[in-house]
Amino acid sequence: MSLFDHSEKPIGLASDHAGFAAKQYIIRVLEEKGIPYRDFGAYSEESSDYADFAHPLALAVEKGECYPGIAICGTGIGISMAMNKHQGIRCALCWNKEIASLSRAHNDANVLSFPGRFLSEEEIYEILVTFLNTPFEGGRHERRIRKIPCG
Repeated sequence: MSLFDHSEKPIGLASDHAGFAAKQYIIRVLEEKGIPYRDFGAYSEESSDYADFAHPLALAVEKGECYPGIAICGTGIGISMAMNKHQGIRCALCWNKEIASLSRAHNDANVLSFPGRFLSEEEIYEILVTFLNTPFEGGRHERRIRKIPCG
């Protein structure tokens, strides 16, 4: 499995302290593959709040400055909740490659969220590669995507 030919836009990364180690692993993978990224923090394992890093990442994805986003906290739940407060974000919490594939194919997820405390590096790699390589199917799913934003 290899990472896709990435666009010129950097992949956006954000984590709290609980997702820091997983984010550092992803950074190593991206650097090995020559894929640009932008790190919105956290920058250490010192206790931090996921929302402080999720909101700047979400804004960058919404503005088209980064694509896609990757957000990590201990369970992946809190950071995905913060990301999904933004109208232009479709953050999917993925814990295996099948969920990652469906989040892209059916939901056109533009941010991948991981449970940093519950996945091995091998699982993270498999999910990451699947997410990055799976295209949106469009069709009947487009109608559903258009109904997500409120207001």
